[in-house]
Amino acid sequence: MMRAKAVLIALLMMSVLENPSKARAETSPADQCRFVGIHRFDGFQTETAPNGDVVQLSPVINASIAWNELVISWNTAPVEGTMKVEVRGIYPDHKTGFYTMGIWSALGQRHSERGQKDADGRVNTDTIVMQRSGAAVQLRITWNGARHSLKFLGLSFLDNRARTGAFPENRAAWGKIVETPERSQHVIPGEEGWCSPASVSMALAHWSQALHRPELDVDVPSAAKAVIDKNYGAGNWPFNTAFAGSFDGMRAYVTRFSDISELEQWIAAGIPVIISAPWNLLHPGRNDTGSGHLVVCIGFAKNGDVVINDPATNLNAGQHVRHIYARQNVVDAWRKSRNTVYLIYPETAKLPADKFGHWDKQ
Repeated sequence: MMRAKAVLIALLMMSVLENPSKARAETSPADQCRFVGIHRFDGFQTETAPNGDVVQLSPVINASIAWNELVISWNTAPVEGTMKVEVRGIYPDHKTGFYTMGIWSALGQRHSERGQKDADGRVNTDTIVMQRSGAAVQLRITWNGARHSLKFLGLSFLDNRARTGAFPENRAAWGKIVETPERSQHVIPGEEGWCSPASVSMALAHWSQALHRPELDVDVPSAAKAVIDKNYGAGNWPFNTAFAGSFDGMRAYVTRFSDISELEQWIAAGIPVIISAPWNLLHPGRNDTGSGHLVVCIGFAKNGDVVINDPATNLNAGQHVRHIYARQNVVDAWRKSRNTVYLIYPETAKLPADKFGHWDKQ
């Protein structure tokens, strides 16, 4: 009997080790991910360096969750020089060094920084991943040859170990389509990495029509040119939202949701949402591209399946950009990016109720 009991305990322990999510109780969505939006910068310390750079140092920012991933977004007027965005973690026993989250410019000087890794954490292009959870953070913004013209900063914190239960479906979005112009990323031969700017182009075109603002109708090649990261290509998340948010009166940032019902909230509010979801998982049977993919969620079918404008579409072969993907396939694909979204909308838009602190409060 004792031996059988020992074997049972060993098997249970192996199950937990092979499935770490089972080792943790379900987490509240408010503790899984949290968004902090900054609209005022009078609390930042501003100094001019000997070389003429203007440096802005934020107050200490508390995330209120045990986060270990962070994505930072920014909206400015078009920047002709460069703007460097850095962040450091602040623990009770020490401060980390500053990590560079991006060098931003409206010109071709924008880029991410490679090879940032130390004992405290690492930067994966546009996402900082910390070894130890729960730090407070401090931002440092450095302007070189540019006006310091911040409109908005957004910090999306995530505890990537947290697991939440399913939410109730929001059927107010079922059968609703937010009409959004259809555009393909395959507009120039050989340019197949443009899913992100193509999705941004579609979202901006929606608002161009809704607001009667023709300057927001930016074609895919122009959007790609405006977001290219010379070290990474066109897929840098905050670079795409920084471009969308550079237009007067527009807000754009990267954040994480906990569940597809939050997508339903935004569709019910009439706002399309860009989601990060691998192309092959959206429709099983496709070849694995080995990379992420951005698409625009524009609505839901009457049965709850997801209506997507997918830029990975060959218009010359008679394909349509609009697809209906099975709900569970979208959930599984989107989970690979930890439910990353781009939110792009006018500053005056009426946003859906934010129950868990996942988007900006305006």
